[in-house]
Amino acid sequence: MRRQRRHHGTTPRTTRLLGSLLLVVAVGAATVAATPARGPAAGTAPGRSPVPLDQVIPAPASVEPGGRPYRITDRTRIRVDGPREARGVGEYLAGVLRPSTGYPLPVTDRGTAGIRLRIAEGPYGSEGYRLRSGPSGITLTAAGPAGLFHGVQTLRQLLPADVEKRTRQPGPWLVAGGTVTDSPRFGWRGAMLDVSRHFFSVDEVKRYIDRIALYKLNKLHLHLSDDQGWRIAIDSWPRLAAHGGSTEVGGGPGGFYTKDDYREIVRYAASRYLEVVPEIDMPGHTNAALASYAELNCDGVAPPLYTGTQVGFSSLCVGKEVTYDFVEDVVREIAALTPGRYLHIGDEAHSTPHEEYVAFMERVQPVVARYGKTVVGWHQLTGATPAKGALAQYWGLDGTGAAEKEWVAEAARNGTGLILSPADRAYMDMKYDASTPLGLSWAGYVEVRRSYDWDPGAYLEGVPESAVRGVEAPLWTETLDEIGELEFMAFPRLPGIAELGWSPAGTHDWESYRQRVAGQGPRWEAMGVNFYRSPQVPWE
Repeated sequence: MRRQRRHHGTTPRTTRLLGSLLLVVAVGAATVAATPARGPAAGTAPGRSPVPLDQVIPAPASVEPGGRPYRITDRTRIRVDGPREARGVGEYLAGVLRPSTGYPLPVTDRGTAGIRLRIAEGPYGSEGYRLRSGPSGITLTAAGPAGLFHGVQTLRQLLPADVEKRTRQPGPWLVAGGTVTDSPRFGWRGAMLDVSRHFFSVDEVKRYIDRIALYKLNKLHLHLSDDQGWRIAIDSWPRLAAHGGSTEVGGGPGGFYTKDDYREIVRYAASRYLEVVPEIDMPGHTNAALASYAELNCDGVAPPLYTGTQVGFSSLCVGKEVTYDFVEDVVREIAALTPGRYLHIGDEAHSTPHEEYVAFMERVQPVVARYGKTVVGWHQLTGATPAKGALAQYWGLDGTGAAEKEWVAEAARNGTGLILSPADRAYMDMKYDASTPLGLSWAGYVEVRRSYDWDPGAYLEGVPESAVRGVEAPLWTETLDEIGELEFMAFPRLPGIAELGWSPAGTHDWESYRQRVAGQGPRWEAMGVNFYRSPQVPWE
């Protein structure tokens, strides 16, 4: 039976550390209807000018402002020209806009419409789009539903921040005139959520999904197992979840996802065009598994459950055949639940001798391939022999030793793709500064500018940009156990990582970004996001 994680809501601890949290669920979806703006509404309304087309995050590839804005009214309709999935994007858009505008915004496949979502051939790729706005309406065109969905996120940000509220607001609802043509720089734009150190419920994960989808991320990497907890039910090894999932850092009740829970997370993420990448750490970071099954230990003795925050003390027994039976069963069951291409394995293994780590990876990588998945591993994988097509996720620091960086660079030159998550820039759990009440600082302090101001395409010496698949923002949870705390550490840094993954290198500019992220503050307030008001950002 799945253990229920306690409901935190707004606790005294959160109030003391972070201020009051507004836990309002903001679910996205919006549409527009077919009436040209007339008179004063066609221009700038008193106190509310349209958001300029170039003020969104991530920065678009191309912006051509011009012409009068479009005004959403009670006669606006959303027309969708495309398959069923495209209609789902239209319903999503309507769902965002209806509560705040109070307009019916019907979604239709015929007639005139103020907002038109259109599937058509064009130079957009699988995720790009073109948004055209003028007084007679808005047309959003993409080659597929994912591009429409990303275009909708741009449209959301072009509307006043009050559009995110769940109660009717006065408007007016103006969208600046002009054209945005956009597509991503990198194909992997991810956020990792550690549900092992502290467990987060399905609803909390969904809330995080909604937040990150606004910034055009397309991967949700779920860290499902570690020393402190095993968070996914495995039928063939039931004690992994029942026993290994029964606690968390600090000794709380922990919890785990049933298979139906996990399917619901996958389904919901897919509705926001996010692919779930499950991670099972091995051979290290495995105390929860070792505590659940004595036979996985070399001495046959199960250790106690662990609720601390140290790492590097656990390892599966590489020399035992039962270890590979265990790996096969776990990989088979998780692969069957996961429609996406990837399965993430392997981290640093301080308690595993290097030669045993190499032997383990030689046995395990083919298992992942046998069940139809592509291997992703933390960059220690490059110290072994990455499988063909495997991806390595770099988590080192600017100051990581040259020898370790060269392992990574050599693997990249030999065909291993890289996901960049340098800990002193992309780890969302690092403190902003010495006064930050949450998070860790082993990688240093990571303020908003440091998190944003680097180029993934030129970050690692000796690595060609063609080897970089993208970026990811990990959020580890040793010190975080409430959704508001996740938000406080992720915002405003995560949108910057999203921009590094999406926007052309030529748009990268700190001064521009800090102004644009300041403009997100009222939107986050309207959504109920608990964010950090960095002194580096000129908040409105």
